[in-house]
Amino acid sequence: MNFNSELSNEIENQKIKNILKNLKSNCILKKLFYHLLKNKSFEIIKYNNNIKNRMNISIKDYKEYSEIYSSIEIEIKPINNKYGKFININKENEIYYHIYFTDNKEEIKRHYINESENEIKIKIIIDYQVKSIEKLFKDCECIEYIYFKKFYRNNINNMRDMFSGCSSLKELKLLNFNTNNVTDMESMFEECYSLIKLNLSTFNTNNVTNMRYMFKGCSSLKELDLSNFNTNKVINMKSMFDGCSSLKELNLSSFYTNNVTDMRFMFWVCSSLKELNLCNFITNKVTKMSGMFQGCSSLTKINLSKFNTNNVTDMGYIFYGCSSLTEINLSNFNTNNVTNMFGMFEGCSIQFQNKIRLQYKNIKEEAFNKH
Repeated sequence: MNFNSELSNEIENQKIKNILKNLKSNCILKKLFYHLLKNKSFEIIKYNNNIKNRMNISIKDYKEYSEIYSSIEIEIKPINNKYGKFININKENEIYYHIYFTDNKEEIKRHYINESENEIKIKIIIDYQVKSIEKLFKDCECIEYIYFKKFYRNNINNMRDMFSGCSSLKELKLLNFNTNNVTDMESMFEECYSLIKLNLSTFNTNNVTNMRYMFKGCSSLKELDLSNFNTNKVINMKSMFDGCSSLKELNLSSFYTNNVTDMRFMFWVCSSLKELNLCNFITNKVTKMSGMFQGCSSLTKINLSKFNTNNVTDMGYIFYGCSSLTEINLSNFNTNNVTNMFGMFEGCSIQFQNKIRLQYKNIKEEAFNKH
């Protein structure tokens, strides 16, 4: 594996020299770093059962290398006197997770905390072998703070369900986060009920294809900056903001949705949103839009004049419960292939429904029916 690009960004020559000073003179890692310094590239040595025979590197030296350069370092603050797990460890890769309580340098192997323990912080080191951090903190209800202190790595490709179910999580610091090669972010923050704000300004989503359920159930979230999101490769946005009932504004001006096929329940019960600018949305490939704006009870108007619905087959309940809607532009809606319009405008005011009946003759009567 060539590390030219990664190392040029993360470790300059002087930093490597400083690391060398701290390594033992007879340590094999020192030789590796000298080689790195000279040639600017080297192959990451994967620790396995044959490594001692090949290069005589001990697990201690491997850990030292991992912690200096290739690791992800995370600091966690648990809720006092609350029993529960604080990390999900894949047993096959258990050797690649190093966990320390508070400032204790002694490594522990368990992934839970007892009620009687009063840990101020937990330090977690994840080695280079781990390429997927799917479900890393899934359903870890005893964590209130997570801080990614180091994240030099480029080899992580899966973050599905990473924080889902962290219902007590109040603060998440992701400024050092590396998402360069991640393809899957499904349910990444799902049901993080206690999060009020989330700074994702450093996220690189160039390779992400799946954002389904990404923020579903983040009912306390009031601030969400997605201005740097690149959604060029995203295929699925189903229920992406489903249940984000405290969001009052949402800037999606950077969203490019040319490859998205599923937008069902995308803004379901975003009941505090008063406006939603979707002028840059490209919906040529979308086939499912059912419940897309269902429960957006504060929306007063929405302009969908640029929506291409040629391939959409399902629009059931798309504006269900949008009780404040007074203005909508559906002039470009092609409903020729739509087989389900049931309850599209159910829950909207009678005056508004009558206005739609008169203005858009391509909307079937079933769109106004009650379930």
